[in-house]
Amino acid sequence: MDAHEVIIYPLVTEVTSRMIEKENKMTFIVNRKATKGDIKRAIEELYQVKVSKVNTVITRDGTKKAYVKLSKEYSATDLAVRLGIF
Repeated sequence: MDAHEVIIYPLVTEVTSRMIEKENKMTFIVNRKATKGDIKRAIEELYQVKVSKVNTVITRDGTKKAYVKLSKEYSATDLAVRLGIF
């Protein structure tokens, strides 16, 4: 699966912006068929960061969310600024 097919878009809400600042985590809406490995590979390839952990959740409306924790040497805040979120 291509990296652009895996990551649909970054999700920004009040809660996710707090996660960016406090937990060094980004939240993305991802392809329902993507595995955690696919998501990790796609994030690292698209944004040139190192991912330490990926958690996924399927919401009530059927979309799949990925909570991506970045390695200590990378900042979720910096990535959010690069993506135009902050």
